Amino acid sequence: MLFTITYTGENAPDLGWLLHKNPSRPQTAEFNFGKVHVFWPEVSAERCTAALLLDMDPLDLVRGKSSSSARGLFDYVNDRPYVSSSFMSTAISRVYGTAMSGRCEKRQTAADSALDLSASLTMLPCRGDTSLLEKIFAPLGYGIEWSEALLDEHFPEWGPGCYVNLTPNSAMIYPVY
Repeated sequence: MLFTITYTGENAPDLGWLLHKNPSRPQTAEFNFGKVHVFWPEVSAERCTAALLLDMDPLDLVRGKSSSSARGLFDYVNDRPYVSSSFMSTAISRVYGTAMSGRCEKRQTAADSALDLSASLTMLPCRGDTSLLEKIFAPLGYGIEWSEALLDEHFPEWGPGCYVNLTPNSAMIYPVY
């Protein structure tokens, strides 16, 4: 699962200050549901991208699971380790928690101003109702774009899969505390 934030503007590497992460080194944090890696695939004076990658072990998700009575194959065959879900929400809030509070001691002026940000979230379960995406993001002031792929390229008659890659967009995103 991958979540990216891109800042395009003057002093774009300030995104590192705002997120409280150093663009010159990757970081890893371990949680009980997996590892979270933060890295910077793009850093220049005009554009900076921070990527958060959630890496989950599917076997660890079912080991010691007391709610499973059957202990069968169904526990192991599911999409949970591969799609953006509450695990991704938890990872984002824990890794970027200080940034989400709007505090940035060394760059508070940047934290208080409108920023030209874009974000993307991969493998978001949508179950075929993409109108729900608009209903969720429009009241928050975001436009959205999404892409979906066929369930199977060899069988296009099966239609699209139930996952989308989501890009909320807004010309200027203002901090919300």
